Amino acid sequence: MLQINKEITPATHTTGSLVTHLECPACGKAYSADIVRTVCEDSTCLSSLFAKYDLSNGLSKEILAGRPATMWRYKEVLPLLDEENIVTLGEGFTPILPLKNLQHIAGDNEVVWKDESGNPTGSFKARGIGAAVSKAKELGINTIITPTAGNAGGALAAYAARAGVKAVVYMPQLTPQVFKDECHLYGAQLVEVDGNISDCGRLANAQAMIHGWFQVSTLKEPYRLEGKKTMGYEIAEQLNWQLPDVILYPTGGGTGLIGLWKAFDEMEQLGWIGSHRPRMVAVQSESCNGIVQAFHGNQQSAEFVDGGFTIANGLRVPKPYADKIILKVLRESNGTAIAIPDAQMSEALKEIARYEGMLIAPEGAALWQAFKKLKSDGWIKPQEKVLLLNTGSGYKYLENIDV
Repeated sequence: MLQINKEITPATHTTGSLVTHLECPACGKAYSADIVRTVCEDSTCLSSLFAKYDLSNGLSKEILAGRPATMWRYKEVLPLLDEENIVTLGEGFTPILPLKNLQHIAGDNEVVWKDESGNPTGSFKARGIGAAVSKAKELGINTIITPTAGNAGGALAAYAARAGVKAVVYMPQLTPQVFKDECHLYGAQLVEVDGNISDCGRLANAQAMIHGWFQVSTLKEPYRLEGKKTMGYEIAEQLNWQLPDVILYPTGGGTGLIGLWKAFDEMEQLGWIGSHRPRMVAVQSESCNGIVQAFHGNQQSAEFVDGGFTIANGLRVPKPYADKIILKVLRESNGTAIAIPDAQMSEALKEIARYEGMLIAPEGAALWQAFKKLKSDGWIKPQEKVLLLNTGSGYKYLENIDV
């Protein structure tokens, strides 16, 4: 755990951010948002920390009118204080696309895709990393380190280059070469590890402790979550403030799933949406299905599960750091969890490409297969509106796909 006991307050507060403090969702302990922090300091807790905002002042959603179509349009509910510290490549406000040629499979369900593949560096990681690098810049941090299954490393390399800070990336050797190449091209220091992302995490954490570098490992710092939650704000805004009935989300580290749930809670407090919530579905690879096992086994935390290689690199997370929070969201939403084998992911990826013209990531393709199974089983009910969140571009995974 890294803590730099140095308080840094920006000279100006130009974003209008309503951030008040950081808070541990497990034990409730509050922390200043002006000091570099990672996780809860309580040695019996060590939970992820959430940014908290004063949402009681009647902020109107009408403020969004005319703002740029990026995630920073929601700047009041993001943790940046000074606009000069925002590091952006135009991330966010990705399209929501309806099914067209596969609607006969969806039947009486309206199915839409939230397609994150058009983000900078080709995935939704641009949101979380963009927010984390921006806040790191505001807090005076000059070196950032992360373990990654692929996309987060490329995003960190790009945003660090944009911010003028050093990026150090630990990545499994089995990761497709394109992810390694982009890290090199953006000037990051890349370390390849003979192991999985958990092995990368242990090594990255050790180096962060030795050198005093800031680690942005999934949910081991407060700010990637804030960037990811903007997907929830966009879903609401793009659907005229009416949330879908079901959201399927590919769950590796689970930041986006938790972020969506956080966004819905914040928007209700602001009066932007009502109390209706989607049933959340965590979709995993059969190779790393610890959340699925824990959910259906009525466990409060997940076991370490690593069955080896999966074509969906981002789903090879043997034990998510925030497993307890992921499971809590699934149960609060009356959701479920389901695992998909690689062969079915590959089939779904090809089906979506051939009939919908979208070359999506294998993680996203897993959602289409999960939807079909849940509909067939009757878990998805007639007439329900279903949103599938594709997290990235399939172009980066061609090395993993037998075309």
